[in-house]
Amino acid sequence: MISRRWYERIVEKFLLGSAVAAVLTVFLIGAFVLFEGFPILSAHGLGFLFGREWAPLQGVFGVFPMIVGTFYATFGALILSVPIGLACAVYLAEYAPRWFAEMIRPAVLLLAGIPSVVYGFFGVVVLVPFIMNHFGGWGFSLLAASVVLALMILPTMIGISEDAIRSVPRSYKEGSLALGATHWQTVKKVMLPAARSGLTAAVVLSLGKAAGETMAVLMVAGNVAAIPTSILDPLRTLTANVALEMSYAFGDHTRALFASGVLLLLVVIGLNTLLYLLPKRTGT
Repeated sequence: MISRRWYERIVEKFLLGSAVAAVLTVFLIGAFVLFEGFPILSAHGLGFLFGREWAPLQGVFGVFPMIVGTFYATFGALILSVPIGLACAVYLAEYAPRWFAEMIRPAVLLLAGIPSVVYGFFGVVVLVPFIMNHFGGWGFSLLAASVVLALMILPTMIGISEDAIRSVPRSYKEGSLALGATHWQTVKKVMLPAARSGLTAAVVLSLGKAAGETMAVLMVAGNVAAIPTSILDPLRTLTANVALEMSYAFGDHTRALFASGVLLLLVVIGLNTLLYLLPKRTGT
């Protein structure tokens, strides 16, 4: 009994140390990024956030075009992926034969494991020429970035949405069918409303993944630091801006890129806070 008690204490302390180390690592990363980027934020203030010109060699740091580009690309991806992902999740959870669902589910997980550079390569080789030949423009555009991001977040959207739908108590479905509702009426009026907290979590997590993606967007977006006026215009996101310029930046330029990282960190914190505040109970 004594040895078992000591064993339990050792395991408990180890788990506590692991949790503290994880939290401390995140805190140190956030503190380091904030420390490096704060001088630019304090010196330029709102001019950094709302400035429309990015000319680091002249000491001009305006990230508003990158903020808008990140917003457009992210929500463009959500507009494309949410209906498709939700429809696929409903089909897998409610309509697909068991053998077919068990065959498709690993394929969806495989999509999540493909490196982002492969998605970017697909976009450069296939998607960009297609857009240029059929829609006009340069091809490297908001549309290309949104489509590539939509492909990347589909596995997250499908997987979490399917789990949310399957977690709805079976009695909800049986009660609706017993009252004479059709299968689709049951899905639309009962299953989806009951699973809305999980579906919202799927959208929020997909949003965070799309906002933080770098390599694939960098390869297909065109990387022009200007606000796009149409879906065929090129753009640059905050993550792509950091990846493009960090290798040769120095001085205030480096600090401005760290300040961009602070903005991204705030976005991630906000999304995770929103996810934490979502109702946890099914159907609430």
